[in-house]
Amino acid sequence: MFKTIQTVIAVALFAVISLTALTAQAETVGSGTFVGASDHITTGGVEITKNADGSHTITLGEDFSLDGAPDPRVGLGKDGNFNGNTDSGKLANLTGSQSFTVPAGIDIADFNEVYIWCEKFSVPLGVASLG
Repeated sequence: MFKTIQTVIAVALFAVISLTALTAQAETVGSGTFVGASDHITTGGVEITKNADGSHTITLGEDFSLDGAPDPRVGLGKDGNFNGNTDSGKLANLTGSQSFTVPAGIDIADFNEVYIWCEKFSVPLGVASLG
């Protein structure tokens, strides 16, 4: 019986430590909601998280939707200006949750918007102000 109690305590302790480690892995540093641009319909939420290793991830919400465009990409901007150096990748799908790693060396604090950007025509397709 004592061995069983020790096992239960060990399992419970492991679960608490694991849960603590998981919640410490990513911290939300900004979020917003997309508004369409350049006559495109872009909707849904976005979140930027700081990962345990110091990198940042842009995650489009399950409710994300873009009406379509050639070469839609994800990146950051400030006060209405997209910064091409922040290009984090091409959309895999026009809808749903997707994640993108912000390029190394980019300081998230320098930006206040997430962009869906059309590289082919150099126009914004949607912008989410970060709060």
